[in-house]
Amino acid sequence: MNVFSAFKANVEKEIEFLVANGDLPNGTDTSRISVELPRDPSHGDLSTNAAMVLAKPAGLETRDLAETIAERLLTVESVESAEVAGPGFINLRLANNFWFQQLDNILKAGTAYGQSDLGQNRAVNVEYVSANPTGPLHVGHARGSVVGDVLASLLAKAGFAVTREYYINDAGGQIDALARSAFLRYREALGENIGGIPEGLYPGDYLKPVGQELADREGDKWRDAEEAQWLPFVREFSVAAMLDLIRNDLDALGIRHDFFSSERELVEAGAVDKVMETLQADDLLYVGTLEPPKGKLPDDWEERPQMLFKASKYGDDTDRPVKKSDGSWTYFASDLAYHQDKYRRGFPIMIDVWGADHGGYVKRVSAGINALTGGEGKLDVKLCQMVRLLENGEPAKMSKRSGTFVTLRDLVDAVGKDVVRFIMLTRKNDAPLDFDLVKVREQSRDNPVFYVQYAHARCHSVGNMAREAFPDADLTTEGLRRADLTRLTESDELALIRSLAAWPRMVEAAAEAHEPHRLAFYLYDLAASFHALWSKAREEPGLRFVIADDEELTRGRMALVRAVQTVIASGLEVMGVTPVDELRE
Repeated sequence: MNVFSAFKANVEKEIEFLVANGDLPNGTDTSRISVELPRDPSHGDLSTNAAMVLAKPAGLETRDLAETIAERLLTVESVESAEVAGPGFINLRLANNFWFQQLDNILKAGTAYGQSDLGQNRAVNVEYVSANPTGPLHVGHARGSVVGDVLASLLAKAGFAVTREYYINDAGGQIDALARSAFLRYREALGENIGGIPEGLYPGDYLKPVGQELADREGDKWRDAEEAQWLPFVREFSVAAMLDLIRNDLDALGIRHDFFSSERELVEAGAVDKVMETLQADDLLYVGTLEPPKGKLPDDWEERPQMLFKASKYGDDTDRPVKKSDGSWTYFASDLAYHQDKYRRGFPIMIDVWGADHGGYVKRVSAGINALTGGEGKLDVKLCQMVRLLENGEPAKMSKRSGTFVTLRDLVDAVGKDVVRFIMLTRKNDAPLDFDLVKVREQSRDNPVFYVQYAHARCHSVGNMAREAFPDADLTTEGLRRADLTRLTESDELALIRSLAAWPRMVEAAAEAHEPHRLAFYLYDLAASFHALWSKAREEPGLRFVIADDEELTRGRMALVRAVQTVIASGLEVMGVTPVDELRE
């Protein structure tokens, strides 16, 4: 249960009563009412702005209306007090039994706690990674991979029907360069001395196995053939090999896509031509010459006349080229066809995870989707800033399979998938991130993945202590649901329950904002609250989770500990991180 949504419904119900009673006018708009945490926890458990947003349209004094609403809210079950504060906020304090019920809800639901029907099973397409299939994924791809994958899991937990998609950029000059690079390695596998790799081709050793496999399968069949003969075959073979490499690397990070969409297949099926026909019919294409943009010139800019899309009509800064002067389509034209294809496959909500260097591309693609879908298609692009790989604050030195950069697989092999996944969410996607290979191995509060995992492991350890102290007690989850929770009277215990009860709201808010990093922040704060209570109990024995001469109090506190363990596991499950029961140095 989302406590905040539930109490917003209670507030709205009381507003309806006041409308029916003549205290508020008919047609009172409650859409701007919110229920939040008070800025100062000492003011209460929840706070609503209802009077502040309704008073002026109703022609009433804010505090007078607040007093009236507060009086009505006192009739709501579990509300112990409703006090007006400041300019008209209404602070609510809830009965302890309400919070005990939330604790029971957690134990009953298990790691499913926090699931929501917010999405109403609406279809969402999350496209992420989508690296050119010309080599292994690098550390920058790791961040986008995790952001996209966890966002997809988050949306699924919030009730959306999610499809995880990878767009294969397998058309264009870079694929021909890949094929020529693989052909060199093929000749090398046949015993030739190929010398240095020419500029413009891919030098990494990862293509040596591709060349060897070509030689094993084809022998010297293609060695003396003209490029026009071998290029189509080697191109297809190389792309397939690179996709296998990419899938294997992603699998090591715990990432699997539902659907792979091919740019080449779209182009060959005439999808780009059809999109251009649609835009032409809507009078959205024309031939013109663009002014040169300030700064670095984009790849698709030409000084001569080009076919342009009226992107500025749909919010872009300028019109955009869709066809070059040589008659070939721009990358943008293919992207329009791809996003229209996603829309036609039933995805009006589209989320793309891109590298920060594609930031200038967002407006034009959004404009194109707007034009092609009549405003029905919605695109949200999450731009991932760079990852700086460090060792004790200094640039890291690792093996480089690519020949030019540190790969995703190198990183996963060095620290493990769980560490990579968690750390990639410790900053918002559009903020730069430092990934220190030494720091992420530290067992300290400054290492967030350790700190959260330690809380989960500590919960498990407390359970073992309770079983040793009370071997005949029913400490199963069902047994703990029957514990006397009214024994949980300490303020820190109740505060921890409130933090746990905020998890469903966190899931919904993060899903609506498309911000998976909020999960890592929440779990860190929850772990900090739990560790703080543990530390306080070392100074005050009466606060310990296991009280040797009080089985019932121990059972009540074990219910709280089990709930903490459950919510942490629920959050880590969404993040794709495996919770641990024991941590060793």
